[in-house]
Formats: sequence, C-alpha cells, structure tokens
Amino acid sequence: MPTSPQVAAVVLAAGSGRRFGGTKQLAELDGRPLVEHAVATARRAGLAPVVVVVGHDADRVRAALPSDVEVVDNPAHATGQASSLRAGVAAVATSDAEGLVVLLADQPGIDPEVVVRVAAALGDGHLAARARYVDRPGHPVALARSTFGALATLTGDVGARDLLAELAVHEVPVAGPCPPDVDTPDDLPPR
Repeated sequence: MPTSPQVAAVVLAAGSGRRFGGTKQLAELDGRPLVEHAVATARRAGLAPVVVVVGHDADRVRAALPSDVEVVDNPAHATGQASSLRAGVAAVATSDAEGLVVLLADQPGIDPEVVVRVAAALGDGHLAARARYVDRPGHPVALARSTFGALATLTGDVGARDLLAELAVHEVPVAGPCPPDVDTPDDLPPR
C-alpha cells in the first residue's frame, strides 16, 4: 500500500502517561508495546522515513523500537504535544519527504489503509488532511511540507489543532467510529 508522494511518519511517543500511571507507550497489546503498533501501521502504509519522538522514559521507549526507525529526543516533552511535533517536523525536514503523517503511540487501532488515504490527499494538492470518522475527525493527520515552517512555531499541548483550524483541511471519510486512545489501563482490551 505505498503512498505517493513520499510521505514520512511522525509517531508521537514522548508523553509521561500521567492518567495511565506510567509509560503507556510500553504497555502491551497483543504481545507488543503500543508504540510498536503505531510504527507497524506507518510501515504497512508505506510511509518513510518513520520518525518516533521520545521524551518521558526515553531510553526504555527507544529500546522497545525497531532499530531501523529514526528516534528523536524531545527533552521539552513536559511542555506539551507541540514540542514533540516540532521535534518530529525538524527530523522530517531533513528528508526528501513532501509531507508527514502524525500518528499517536497511544492509538493502536488506526487502519493502515486510512493512513494511505489521508497521506494521498497531500498528492491531490491539499496542505492538510485528516480522517473524518462517523463520530468525529481524528488521526491520522497529514501535513504538506509547505506547512513545516508554521508547525515549527507551535506551542502548548494541543499539537497542530490551532494550525489546522486556519487551514482548509481536507477530511477523508472513514466508515466507523474513531479508534480510541489508550489513556488509562482500563482502555486496554482484557488479556
């Protein structure tokens, strides 16, 4: 399922997991850490490079990742999601990627085909695209290279939400509800 144009993945995996009670990126689902599910989704969608932004418990999260992903440290992760997005954008900016797709390490239910469709919207000339589930918009979110300068100025804990509000975001319709985030241990399916 390769995408065209070349689009990178930025997996946000730097949070402290306060509501979860620890490093939720390492919580296991189907025998693998949550962060690995996001990386696998990016790969199945044909995104390259795959950049994972780590912060809280960075050494342990890094150790759980495949050796062929690019890991970026975000020492400012406690300031909010925007700092992780800035770190990921800076890494992607050095590649040939014409855009990026943001995936969350704590949202394992994203379908790779949805990632392909959202990324492909960049090839149709859209500056930004996101999945539009039956209940609400959500991830994945794709952003064209021309937005990287604006992304580099983001602050706070809402990621690119304010920037997306300014752009004409193309919404890609997706059947079914938005896959849930894992915010607490109860959000993980029973073993």
